Amino acid sequence: MKELRLSIRTRLTAWYGGLFALAGTALLVTNYLLVAAALPAADSFVAVRAAELVPAYGTEPAQTLPDGVAGTTAAITTVEDYRASALSTLLVQSAVALVITVVLAVWLGWLMASRVLRPLHSITNTAHQLGADNLTRRINHEGPDDELKDLAETFDGMLDRLAGAFDSQKRFVANASHELRTPLAVQRTLIEVAMGAPDVSPELTRLGNHLLDTNLRSERLIDGLLLLARSDRGLSSREPVRLHEVVADVVESCSEPASSRHVDVRVSSARRVVVGDPVLLSHLVSNLVRNAILYNRPGGTVDVEIGSEPALRVVNTGEPIPAEVVPGLFEPFRRLRTERLASEGTGLGLSLVRSIAAAHDGSVTARPNAGGGLLLEVNLPVTDVRVPPMYGKIG
Repeated sequence: MKELRLSIRTRLTAWYGGLFALAGTALLVTNYLLVAAALPAADSFVAVRAAELVPAYGTEPAQTLPDGVAGTTAAITTVEDYRASALSTLLVQSAVALVITVVLAVWLGWLMASRVLRPLHSITNTAHQLGADNLTRRINHEGPDDELKDLAETFDGMLDRLAGAFDSQKRFVANASHELRTPLAVQRTLIEVAMGAPDVSPELTRLGNHLLDTNLRSERLIDGLLLLARSDRGLSSREPVRLHEVVADVVESCSEPASSRHVDVRVSSARRVVVGDPVLLSHLVSNLVRNAILYNRPGGTVDVEIGSEPALRVVNTGEPIPAEVVPGLFEPFRRLRTERLASEGTGLGLSLVRSIAAAHDGSVTARPNAGGGLLLEVNLPVTDVRVPPMYGKIG
């Protein structure tokens, strides 16, 4: 059973109303005891006129006075009846007044709690609107110098430090992109020049090919890490993208590896426009389709479907995958079969897919396919965007 969670506003209101009800009840009991002590004792008799007694206390005459008493109808009642009627009237009227006052106290407590907690709502709303690509919002709470203002200022200071850290990371990624790619490009050029010499030996050729493969894997790994860092930072700009055209381009580019592995790629496409980064979305689709081809059996199939929910579904055939290992496949450098992918992948494919989907305010889920292989679904926000006929094409 799901645990009931009450907001701070509700709890403060309950405390205000409960304490007031407790104080009002104590006051009512005290008033009752004082009035009971002030009333006459119950061992005497008093005579009052029925016209005054009955309307005031609702009692019935106990005895009728003898004829000839001053032209009025009167009654003789005991003090015990008088005391009971008076105390009953006091108790009922006081209880009604207490209920009305408690309701007013709860309402005023609700308004007071709302006013006191307003800075917390501002902090919460600001936190919801923050992202890796939008750290410029601040609370800037203006109010008395109290604990809530200290909390707001602490939160603003934390955002300043986070913004500085993200800016530093962006500069690091830009510098690392140049510093890491340039040496690899120089190494590749030197190896190719050495292998192109007319007197190169077969041993040197084999060594050169091995170095070129190692260089290529390093370049792919660096490109994957830089792309992962870029998607983790969020989107700096968004534009409408035709997802079905992106899928068509990726499937066409994957025709050669699919043919070499005898894998049939089938596309069930519907028109779908999403708002995001076209380059990142192209990498998302490419990683899913290429992984589906790579992790497949000869003669297997890859089904790619585009719809509204989910936006993209990719299903492949292959070896059965235990359900407990599926979540680990989204972690960087986690592979299902390391011996096969040592020279073909970087272990960042599904990590990139999850990061890119999150950057587009979406998500990706995976589960084992009934006939072997994996079923992956990418959910992206549905937006009502009209794209011009020539817009959104990924070349």
